[in-house]
Amino acid sequence: MTPAPSPSPLDVVVHSGPADWWVILAGLGPLAVLVAALLAFYINWRTLKQRTAADATALEQKRAADTQALLQKTEADSRAEWWRRTQWALDRALDQDEGTKALGLATLEVLARSELARTEELELFDIAWKSVGGDENGDGNGHDADSGSVHEGPFVDVDGNIGENGTTDEDKTKEAGP
Repeated sequence: MTPAPSPSPLDVVVHSGPADWWVILAGLGPLAVLVAALLAFYINWRTLKQRTAADATALEQKRAADTQALLQKTEADSRAEWWRRTQWALDRALDQDEGTKALGLATLEVLARSELARTEELELFDIAWKSVGGDENGDGNGHDADSGSVHEGPFVDVDGNIGENGTTDEDKTKEAGP
């Protein structure tokens, strides 16, 4: 079929007044989508930046805590080993054999110079030293009662000999009354 012309002319009317609000809003739709996308990008970027900073802070705090825990564990292990050696030396110092006793006392003397020795332990050393090697078994001047020989090293805290940790053999304890 062949197209036939329309039977009546078509009238086109153009409005020349201001556009309605919904027409303007429909025209700004793509711009609103772009602004919303930029706002979402900015919010996500700030969130990612904040999380990265928080993760870095948390990692730094964890490293510091791990370092502190390692130092504390190392110190505790060192003190435990020091005390084990001290117990061994005290057992040897209380032995009846003079050679074993001398070995124990010499070991106690070395252990007393350690940085791990606390004041309480040094007081125990002084008491053990006096009861084993000094006041009770000899004359307290460094001479061996049986052989008459002189010990080569000085006694712990004797004659003003202050150890590396700065303590002396002065009695700082108080005895409780009956």
